[in-house]
Amino acid sequence: MEDLRKQKCVACRADAPRVTDDELPALLKEIPDWRPITKDSVLMLNRVFKFDDYEQSLKFTQKVAALAEEEDHHPAILLEWGKVEVTWWTHKIGGLHKNDFIAAAKTDNLNT
Repeated sequence: MEDLRKQKCVACRADAPRVTDDELPALLKEIPDWRPITKDSVLMLNRVFKFDDYEQSLKFTQKVAALAEEEDHHPAILLEWGKVEVTWWTHKIGGLHKNDFIAAAKTDNLNT
């Protein structure tokens, strides 16, 4: 599998294919710190990043927001003191698309 961090999110249509149950394990191996969650019957990728203070959390949030704009793919971001929770999913298809895994991998890269 090509490194997810080197790929680019593609424009997604409402009829775009969701990640299949067969594809999911291999993609999750590429982003081991992310966990699949289901919220309102929608499968999503979720990860909590921990920081020493609010300022570091805010700076990371700004990096995630810049990445989202660059990729034209936007997560839910919850900013708190010392942590940032990021959740990726594809709104148009109500589930996971390969774009979400690409974005998650690139989010991991922001925290190095």
